[in-house]
Amino acid sequence: MKGREVVSRVLAALVTLLVLSVVRFFATELLPGDAVGVAAGNDATEAERAEIRERLGLDQPAMSRYLEWLTQLLRGDLGRSLSSGRAVGDMLSSRFGYSLVLILLAAAAVVVLAVVLGLAAGMRVDSRLDRLLSAGTVTLIAVPEFLLASALLMVLAQHWRLLPAVSMVPPGDAPWAHPDLLVLPVTSLVLGGLGVATRLVRAATAAVADSPAVEQARLDGESGWALAVWYVLPAAAGPAVQGMAVMVSGLLGGSLVVEALFNYPGVGAELARAVAYRDVPVVQGFGLALAAAVLVVLFLGDLLGRLLDVRSRPGTRRDPIAGGAP
Repeated sequence: MKGREVVSRVLAALVTLLVLSVVRFFATELLPGDAVGVAAGNDATEAERAEIRERLGLDQPAMSRYLEWLTQLLRGDLGRSLSSGRAVGDMLSSRFGYSLVLILLAAAAVVVLAVVLGLAAGMRVDSRLDRLLSAGTVTLIAVPEFLLASALLMVLAQHWRLLPAVSMVPPGDAPWAHPDLLVLPVTSLVLGGLGVATRLVRAATAAVADSPAVEQARLDGESGWALAVWYVLPAAAGPAVQGMAVMVSGLLGGSLVVEALFNYPGVGAELARAVAYRDVPVVQGFGLALAAAVLVVLFLGDLLGRLLDVRSRPGTRRDPIAGGAP
């Protein structure tokens, strides 16, 4: 990736973040109610509500408040929560680690499973195994993540009582100190991302498996998993890694639903609370951080995918499928 392309990608990412911040701010503004109702309570008088609205700055026009928030952001300040008064940056840093544990565990499990299942299906296109795995992955893709998480909650936590229904990590404890609290959220994320990841690996594997280089390896006596791991996987690694980056970015979004459902103390649960309380600075700060994380993951996945793509290496013949030999 050339320097000019990197600069253009960074500029495009900044413009995307700016547009997302505008959309998120005014979408929150359109929701009924505001933070005054939460702060004042149901029994507050109109005079008390007006005083709170003025103190929180909510009496100013929406555009003025957005521009003030944007000015603070350019100075490195994400603002303060309207409901708690805490700095949004401190809230984000205290929650991000919990979410990162979920995402890393889920991503690691999805990568391993998707590579194994994708290779198995892609090396035997249209076989019974391929059709079975394709049906399973398409089903996973079709079912919304909150339904998968709800089904796991009902079966494993409420019916069989094997795992806790709520993943509340005790304050001050690390999440990995309570592995039983992580099983349901991580499993929900794995099921949500496995279908897409497996399909991507399967497609990359099927394309490479028919290439002249792999056919020559077959003629040389290679077969089975040795052929898949030593010949097919390196050639398919580039597009597979780019697909995995898309999957990880999807886990970032899926974690919002899963954390809110299981009451896990991560970014998603706090963001859901902020939306319910119309806490616009928290919604803006957390949403912007998540969007930036997605863009970074996609950029790094694209960069690493290009580095691993054998077709992009100097001196390599550009076979339209797998690259071939120099």
